[in-house]
Amino acid sequence: MVIDMVKMPPEVQEVINKQSPVPVATADPDGKPNVIFVGFLRIVDDETIQIADNFFDKTAANMEANPQVSIVGYDGEAKKSFQVKGRVEIVTKGPVYEDVKAWVYAKSKALPAKAAVVMHVEEVYDAMYGPDAGKRIT
Repeated sequence: MVIDMVKMPPEVQEVINKQSPVPVATADPDGKPNVIFVGFLRIVDDETIQIADNFFDKTAANMEANPQVSIVGYDGEAKKSFQVKGRVEIVTKGPVYEDVKAWVYAKSKALPAKAAVVMHVEEVYDAMYGPDAGKRIT
């Protein structure tokens, strides 16, 4: 599978990095939406976001069946908001998973760290109200 990734501009990364928890949206194969707040979400590089699966239920099932995910970041002070869309892969072994598990366990060994979700950024949109609302940035 070839994924056409795009680079998140620095201001998008700043907004997402400031927000916690971050809303993560998925949909089942029939298109029924699901949104949850995720506390373990980090930007790895301009094209990649990692999410730790601690307690995903519908979210994990949706990602398995339909790997399209959307997140939104909001900074009320700066009056900026961005939506990031991409395709995810679920990793349960190997170096990426071990790194995410260590990140989770550094905060709490009581969390299960079931999987590392790797999001490959494909689209970035302006999500702030105003004339550019909904416009694709990259």
